Order: sequence, then C-alpha cells, then structure tokens
Amino acid sequence: MSKILIVDDEPYMRILMEQALEDFIDKGVTIFTADNGMNALDVIKREKPDLIYLDVMMPEMDGYEVCSKVKKDAEFENIYIVLLTARGQEIDKKMGMDCGANDYITKPFDPDAIVGKTSEVLKIE
Repeated sequence: MSKILIVDDEPYMRILMEQALEDFIDKGVTIFTADNGMNALDVIKREKPDLIYLDVMMPEMDGYEVCSKVKKDAEFENIYIVLLTARGQEIDKKMGMDCGANDYITKPFDPDAIVGKTSEVLKIE
C-alpha cells in the first residue's frame, strides 16, 4: 500500500492537497499530513511514505533542510520528494535540487498537475 505525506504549515494548503489527492484513498493510498518540518521527520520515520509533497517555507525547519536530512539517510533515500513553494526563481529551484528533491512545483499549483505527478510516481492510474 502506498503512502503520501503532505507537509505544509498552512492548514488550507494541507486541505487543498488532501482534496486534490482524495481519489487515491479509494485506490489504497494512505495520506498523512504534518504542519512543520520536525513533525514531518517524525511521520517519515514512523510511516516511511513513498511520496512527500513538502512546503519550503516553514517555521522550525524549512523544506530544504527536511529534504536534505531525508535524502542523506540511506533508509529513506528512495522517497520521492516534491518541493512545493511560492518561490519560483531559478535559484530556488537549484537549491531544491541541490538538497535532493526529485521535483519542484510552484504555488499556486494546478490540482490536476498534483494528481498527474502522484499517478506517475506511485504508478497508479
């Protein structure tokens, strides 16, 4: 069974992401959420998600740091991480790729793009 983790400090963004991905629940996918980087690391260690949608700008620990920690741990290096951020400059994308992110999507995002990326990564139609 596949697992997705949505990490964002804004409650409405977590809700929007969950709504975009709700059809995957019927396909056996479990969705978890976290409201900051520290909580995200706890969920990652406990649940070992297959796919993480990770906000960049968060208090306590930003998405770049979370991504870097996950990708440096051999146990979690195969987790697919998509950074979600309002920061769309080329330097921001480079920072995301440098910390090990697999993909980078800017906000506001198209829910269909999220669904498509999820289908592609989890190999679920």
